[in-house]
Amino acid sequence: MRFFPALLACAFLCAASVAWADSRVFIIANQADGYGVDQCLAKGDKCGAHAALSYCRSRDFAQAASYRRVDPDEITGSVPKAGGNCARGVCDEYVAITCQR
Repeated sequence: MRFFPALLACAFLCAASVAWADSRVFIIANQADGYGVDQCLAKGDKCGAHAALSYCRSRDFAQAASYRRVDPDEITGSVPKAGGNCARGVCDEYVAITCQR
């Protein structure tokens, strides 16, 4: 009798871990490259969709679920706080791209 509930619990646990592993968020520097792609990504405009998709596909993911600008305060431990990452009056910005398999 205990076998069935244990089997059911294992099945739910495996299904949850597979669903969790299907997406990943990448935090990348928003480089001003002169082409405007960085602004499209940071503003979440439609023109950034192709850049986000290309980024995800280059990392063996099927699609880009979302992309948006990220405040340095949202990133824990890896990015200097505001003012610490500014050189010559230009501060680095970051973009989060969520990729799915």
